[in-house]
Amino acid sequence: MSSDATGANARPAALDAGPLGYLALGLTLLSYGLLQTGILHHTHVTDAAGLAHLVGGVALFIAGLWQFRSGDTFSGTAFTGLGAFWAVWAAGVGSMAGGRNAAGLFLLLWALLALTLTAASWQAGLFSRAVYGLLTLAMLLAAFGTFGSSDGLLKAAGWLAAVAGLISWYWATAALTNSGWGRAALPMK
Repeated sequence: MSSDATGANARPAALDAGPLGYLALGLTLLSYGLLQTGILHHTHVTDAAGLAHLVGGVALFIAGLWQFRSGDTFSGTAFTGLGAFWAVWAAGVGSMAGGRNAAGLFLLLWALLALTLTAASWQAGLFSRAVYGLLTLAMLLAAFGTFGSSDGLLKAAGWLAAVAGLISWYWATAALTNSGWGRAALPMK
């Protein structure tokens, strides 16, 4: 996660799209996760496609490009990579034209990106590890649940995604609040 740097690594706060990226990621994961769990009657995970495309895909991708521009390679990679994931997921959601094996493979391959982000974020703090670690587990469970047509695994993946979304949303809220108040009002590590 991007953070306030000092010294040679300092960046103007105006160049930091981290809060936008983590807010977009958080809202998308929360929507996808809650709909995947089935706790909301008469809804399905495909109902998250619009939000996933525009917020999780477009806004997240733009935030990633912004982070690259400001010199934050980690957040730039995370946001553009996950933005691409959500855009592709939203475009193909519900159709499963290739069948469940193709959908499972899609999720499994993107779990590799999430695993890479988890490893790369290990020194960035608890919130970063939690977001990407839970995302990795959610994608793995979703992949195996898709391969095996297991509603239980898919629901578990939804809960993990929802918790990752809440943590990402909190991080964005803390970053914006702390920036606006000019002090550490909410913990971020």
